[in-house]
Amino acid sequence: MEVTGPNQHWQIDLKYGYIAGIGRFFFQISVIDVFDRSVPAYHIGLSATAKDAARVIRNAFTARGLNDTQAEKPVIRSDNGPQFTAEVFQAACEALGANHERIPINSPSMNAYIESFHAILEDDCYSRHEFICFADVYQVVSEYMDYYNSRRRHGSLNNMAPLKYYQAYIDQHSPDKELVA
Repeated sequence: MEVTGPNQHWQIDLKYGYIAGIGRFFFQISVIDVFDRSVPAYHIGLSATAKDAARVIRNAFTARGLNDTQAEKPVIRSDNGPQFTAEVFQAACEALGANHERIPINSPSMNAYIESFHAILEDDCYSRHEFICFADVYQVVSEYMDYYNSRRRHGSLNNMAPLKYYQAYIDQHSPDKELVA
């Protein structure tokens, strides 16, 4: 799929981390826009259900202003995890007018953007902290997500942060923009 602008192709996946202080795992569901590498919505919790995944997609639609019935809807690609094959998630995608596609089993390279993001998240955030409690996880990961979207530069985005790249694209392609001759 050729991606030429934001909100055309999103990828969603689940990642888990460990809370050493209480000896249990936590989960993060993230959705990434392939065009601008921003993460418009995510979930952090002690569980990760299909309802959580559906909420992430709904929140991403809201964050990107895609709830308007005339707005083009992204293709949402996922693996075959139970959160993404569940009827609840399928129904949410249908209600939003999004086309959900699942990659073949054992082919994570077809979801390379979200896999890459989750590797960055592991290297830059999860592995650098020994989490004591869930509140610690929530604070640290939320701060990292703000940093990633707003300040972390990407070589593939002309050394801009994802949200700055997204905003620059929107500003340049706005129908309200004055044309100067």
